[in-house]
Amino acid sequence: MGVSRRGASARAPRTKFDSPASRIIVGDCVAAMSKLPSGSADLVFADPPYNLQLKGDLKRPDESHVDAVNDDWDKFSSFAAYDDFTRAWLLACRRVMKPTATIWVIGSYHNIFRVGAIMQDLGFWVLNDIVWRKTNPMPNFRGRRFTNAHETMIWAARDENAKGYTFNYEALKASNEDVQARSDWLIPLCTGNERLKDKDGRKVHPTQKPEGLLARVLLSSSRPGDLIIDPFNGTGTTGAVAKRLGRNYIGFERDQTYAAAAEKRIAAIEPLPEATIAPFMTAREAPRVAFSELIERGMISPGAKLVDAKKRHGALVRADGAIMLGDKVGSIHRIGAVAQGAGACNGWTFWHIETSKGLRLIDELRAEIRSEMAAG
Repeated sequence: MGVSRRGASARAPRTKFDSPASRIIVGDCVAAMSKLPSGSADLVFADPPYNLQLKGDLKRPDESHVDAVNDDWDKFSSFAAYDDFTRAWLLACRRVMKPTATIWVIGSYHNIFRVGAIMQDLGFWVLNDIVWRKTNPMPNFRGRRFTNAHETMIWAARDENAKGYTFNYEALKASNEDVQARSDWLIPLCTGNERLKDKDGRKVHPTQKPEGLLARVLLSSSRPGDLIIDPFNGTGTTGAVAKRLGRNYIGFERDQTYAAAAEKRIAAIEPLPEATIAPFMTAREAPRVAFSELIERGMISPGAKLVDAKKRHGALVRADGAIMLGDKVGSIHRIGAVAQGAGACNGWTFWHIETSKGLRLIDELRAEIRSEMAAG
């Protein structure tokens, strides 16, 4: 059996949705990506055929039919043929990726280990493998294996020396109750109204991914305005989430039916308000503000007293921007460390100023200056 990718001629016409910077291209992804400028994509999400190697219909013990993946696009003549297919689309993706771009590839035990090895052979640098744990996996009907309750995503940089790739660490941590985001994600399968169905109530696509999964991918490793590429567009989950989150998108799909369903789906998506998707400013990205600027702006006066939250320590503010604790003079950080007998201290979050409404953290005053700088 020959290699069959997702379905139609590379010469088929393009279909588009709202933004001219976003579109679905109907055709073979390798051929179509060759027409894109090199180094143009900020992020790639790939959900390739898994090569499930099903030899016939899958049935339950009661002989009822299981709606599994038995489409021609998932059938390959051999592992070698699948590997050749994988190298071709990965190379096409690598060419269009910016040096700072990253790529996500999702798969199951049937293919992900082969894909991962090929990615490393081609020069990609693996950053993480993410385990997508399904809250509602399909059971193992024969009871001869463990239930397949997860899929694996490989997240990789373009090469070993890649720098400046996007990882929205602080935003992810903030959304996770100030705990670092983990590499195991518990997200349900695509079900209910989110699942696209035809007029007869059948699934349009057998492996439609949940929007929650793609949202976490895009929110973790892209920014508004970025160009997202999906070489295996399917029914357009990546494109739908990209549009909602203010990202640009190009999807490639060989099957006209899938492409048409995706186009209709994405056209109905309303982008979120800009304020809700604005990049999370990290401490490293925030404009530098010196303590002396608070004095120069009259927010703190020379001679004022800084104290810790429990008023156990008090330091005198000098006109030159240093502070003094006893006979020790230095920065807000150094004197904060001296006060605690510690090796280091973040003075911005240690020292407070007395106001008519009580103690106020000096970091709040710095935040006001930063807001003015951003507005200007």
